[in-house]
Amino acid sequence: MPSHSLNKNQSRVIVVGAGIGGLTAGALLAHRGYSVLILDQALVPGGCASTFKRQGFTFDVGATQVAGLEPGGIHHRIFSELNIDLPEATPCDPACAVYLPGESTPINVWRDSAKWQEERQKQFPGSEPFWQLLATLFDASWEFQGRDPVLPPRNLWDLGQLIQAVRPSTLITAPFTLFTVGHALRLCGLGNDSRLRTFLDLQLKLYSQVSAEETALLYAATALSVSQLPQGLFHLQGSMQVLSDRLVESLERDGGKLLMRHTVEKINVENGKANAVVIKNQKTGETWTESADHVVANVTVQNLVELLGENAPSGYKQRVAKLPPASGAFVVYLGVDKSAIPADCPPHLQFLYDINGPIGENNSLFVSVSHEGDGRAPAGKATIIASSFVDFTPWWNTQDYEGLKQKFTQDAISKLSQYFYLKPETIIYVEAATPKTFAHFTGRESGIVGGIGQRIPTFGPFGFANRTPINNLWLVGDSTHPGEGTAGVSYSALTVVRQIQAQE
Repeated sequence: MPSHSLNKNQSRVIVVGAGIGGLTAGALLAHRGYSVLILDQALVPGGCASTFKRQGFTFDVGATQVAGLEPGGIHHRIFSELNIDLPEATPCDPACAVYLPGESTPINVWRDSAKWQEERQKQFPGSEPFWQLLATLFDASWEFQGRDPVLPPRNLWDLGQLIQAVRPSTLITAPFTLFTVGHALRLCGLGNDSRLRTFLDLQLKLYSQVSAEETALLYAATALSVSQLPQGLFHLQGSMQVLSDRLVESLERDGGKLLMRHTVEKINVENGKANAVVIKNQKTGETWTESADHVVANVTVQNLVELLGENAPSGYKQRVAKLPPASGAFVVYLGVDKSAIPADCPPHLQFLYDINGPIGENNSLFVSVSHEGDGRAPAGKATIIASSFVDFTPWWNTQDYEGLKQKFTQDAISKLSQYFYLKPETIIYVEAATPKTFAHFTGRESGIVGGIGQRIPTFGPFGFANRTPINNLWLVGDSTHPGEGTAGVSYSALTVVRQIQAQE
């Protein structure tokens, strides 16, 4: 570590995992005067928000859009504190164009609130009471989240932060804490509106990992409203990697250190307190133990239990074991000639081809398309990234992995061909990723993506806390409040930084 960053009283923090949550926590702690070491087993930082390059194309691995860049948004706040520039970005408008089975006109989720209201009233007549309920809950929840509550609270300091974030306006959300979106639809007399439910299932699956019937209403209110002004979803100039690169620059400027290709094999615990990690250098095979005052784990809860081994508290271990199965992802990355892209193609689309089909759950694809000059493709060319949630188990149990991968790839391309002009002469490059690929490159157990499903027992007040049952061991990332996405994991990082500082 650079000598100027150390003093005798400086606490040493080791961060396990250089996803956006880990990088944000590490950069903030280094900026606030801590000695920080971040370790990751991958080649490049960013985790599920990193990128790779092939034949002149730049592909975003998983995450393709960002929330929280607007003034007051979480990335804006964090980048301002770190005194680094926000990445250049264009707002996504529409945030998504959603195609339902057999329909050739999309449901456009517009950024302008009035335009979106007009669109949904046209698409789903009679549904306005439901959307107004969401808007009311979103306004209260958003203000509450902006005051940095700690959820779920695990000690008096956490509880104090939570209470300070509550206002009379927050209390409007209380009666709906145990509601799902399904409950709200029935409350508004829309329980039998199958077209609206299909749309909500598709959109919520992206954010909450589960259907409308299961998604916690308070979580859905934010997930379904954040794409409108004054918030919004953004497409980064260059690639998603820009976010990680800026955080790494900030970390290193403030004396922190990042080591890639270093695997953390174990978190050591003594007298109920995390005090060291066992590290393996992947290039040399050398293994050593590095001591720490705090360990911040930017991993899934499943991985955390594994890293703790015999030190994992039995109650915690049981809770993780009882979680409903998480989703994996199948992603196809296409480098294409620009002629494959229809005119005025929005940056993000979602297709549900039919209710039951071979690719993914509900046979749906979430698609991100590059645009001219955004740094992802050479002139006259473009990238198409199409992802689908899948059950991860067949990918680990199949006798013919390559055959299964090929089948999914061909099926995805044939589905995409219903919208894009995909022919041998327009397709320049094809690559696919499966849960096995994600497990290999991100280290996430079984290649699961997107965090914990935001059902009632696992969202917000009932979810996994940043403060683990082991002292000085902290959890950041998409297993914790407020869930997945770069904005969600950045909130979790900020919470942990504040908790560590309050404890010092």
